[in-house]
Amino acid sequence: MGKFKNKYRIESNRLPGWDYSSEAFYFITLVTQNRECILGNIISLQDADEPVHIVLSEFGKIVENEWLKSFEIRNELFLDGYIIMPNHLHAIVYIADDRNVPKCMDETKCMDETKCRDARPCVSTATTTANAATNAATNAAEQNGLYRTPKSISSFIGGFKSAINTKIDDYIDENHLMMPKYNKNNHFFQPNYHDHIIRDAASYQRIKQYIINNPANWADDKLFNSNLGGNA
Repeated sequence: MGKFKNKYRIESNRLPGWDYSSEAFYFITLVTQNRECILGNIISLQDADEPVHIVLSEFGKIVENEWLKSFEIRNELFLDGYIIMPNHLHAIVYIADDRNVPKCMDETKCMDETKCRDARPCVSTATTTANAATNAATNAAEQNGLYRTPKSISSFIGGFKSAINTKIDDYIDENHLMMPKYNKNNHFFQPNYHDHIIRDAASYQRIKQYIINNPANWADDKLFNSNLGGNA
């Protein structure tokens, strides 16, 4: 993870030529500005039956509420799994064709058996019917915030981030907090984000387990920020 204007930013990992509104599973990561741990605290209790988990802050609760709401208002998007960490959010998201319901990634861990149209592995390949050069240019424009393809990952993330800025600003006002508000010049989440196309069932299972185990592995996480809290 590099820096731009002395701020942490996620490097683009976009696949040239891929249409990011295409039907596929995507692994998404959003990180708070400056990796600040303001979404919650990781709780680890000795001699307790409860596993290591995160207790969300008020900001974290706003993020979770808006995140879940995003899938209620978008017919083409399905949430397979997610985890909110002290300074980031991981999720597996599925974009489905408007005419279809999502496929299962494998037979044993279908995200919603009532919605799946089959139980065969869904394998995304780096092919698209559109012109690859055009898609590459669109990807670059989306990463720079110049354009968002309708019903795409970038359109979804852009709308979510905008909602977060608004909701958290409302919370700051309502609670008379002495802190800067969030806008296009002061982002709550980093302007960039990471998305990865999940191409086979093995990758899906590996990423799914990573998400599940993220709280327990927080101290070893590359986004761990010991100087800004995140532990309790």
